[in-house]
Amino acid sequence: MHLFAEATTKFTLELFRQLRESKDNIFYSPTSIMTALAMLQLGAKGNTEQQIEKVLQFNETTKKTTEKTVDCHVSDEKNVHEQFQKLMIQLNKSNDAYDLNVSNSIYGAKDFQFLQKFLENIKEYYQANVESLDFVHAAEESQKKINSWVEKQTNGKIKDLFPAGSLSSSTILVLVNAVYFKGQWNHKFDEKNTTEEKFWLNENTSKPVQMMKQKNKFNFNFMEDMQAKIVELPYKGKELSMFVLLPVEIEGLKKLEEQLTAEKFLEWTSPEKMHMMDMYLSLPRFKLEEKYDLPRPLEHMGMLDAFNQQKADFSGMSSPQGLVVSNILHKSFVEVNEEGTEAAAATGVEVGVTSVQISEDVNCNHPFLFIIRHNRTKSILFFGKMSSP
Repeated sequence: MHLFAEATTKFTLELFRQLRESKDNIFYSPTSIMTALAMLQLGAKGNTEQQIEKVLQFNETTKKTTEKTVDCHVSDEKNVHEQFQKLMIQLNKSNDAYDLNVSNSIYGAKDFQFLQKFLENIKEYYQANVESLDFVHAAEESQKKINSWVEKQTNGKIKDLFPAGSLSSSTILVLVNAVYFKGQWNHKFDEKNTTEEKFWLNENTSKPVQMMKQKNKFNFNFMEDMQAKIVELPYKGKELSMFVLLPVEIEGLKKLEEQLTAEKFLEWTSPEKMHMMDMYLSLPRFKLEEKYDLPRPLEHMGMLDAFNQQKADFSGMSSPQGLVVSNILHKSFVEVNEEGTEAAAATGVEVGVTSVQISEDVNCNHPFLFIIRHNRTKSILFFGKMSSP
């Protein structure tokens, strides 16, 4: 699964590079977006399929996999979808410690003939709910039905994924992935210790925030070359964690963003590099709700043909030509407080810790990055940039 983790981390950071100029705060679910794209790739052929695979970062990953398993007769393409199948099973395991639900749904236009193989594969690999809707005569009702499915899957946190008028009589296919997570911190913050403090947006400007505080043992790494700290805040059960990447300087985030790579992140957060230590931790309470239209960022990442009427090839879904992706929407929500985190989303260098240092002070009172990860698969469920709580 580690090659899959590498691909998902690369995708996460590649997409972040596309989105980071658009808004101060960023929050999205790479797992949600990648799952929707992988479902789309299942029905794509030729260049369209190769471009989606490239954007998903699986062309390199599957090459490595097939080089390592020469005796294996599994095709690259199947390999990718089997990896997603394994991921869905891992993520949707019932758990008493937290709520995590990843759901997929595909809505096809009534009377449109999808290839049986495509429908079978989408159900097999993505446990997708497949349904026909009448987009021609009842576009608005269809839109409400899809939105209400998303709302239900995300515990009411993602409403109106598809805004009024976004689906029409020309809609043929809607692929939807929804992710919902609610977890309690392994070490909760005591509300009595939360006080109003300054959060520095830059060196000259601050705003008041509710700053949560605690002293406890946390996994920690200091990256000397980046002048940044990483703290792991596990959720109850320790199967999921939030990683906070905090630059030392108030305005140090830009450097961190520019130099952050998938290889570096996986190395910095590896068990060999992180050490348990006593810590004074301050973290602001925050809530974010974001929405993204993804065609342009995905085109910049190399997925061009899927949106082009002349070039799109989705003959793996249906024999008639003319299928094209009209839009990919992504909406996300996160709330971080003393108890833990609630999040939802939907998509239509080593330093030895010296023994002299008794405790580390990590004060998240200026812009930082945060990542919510499923630890066993190292899949990034959510990725965020907090510039202004």
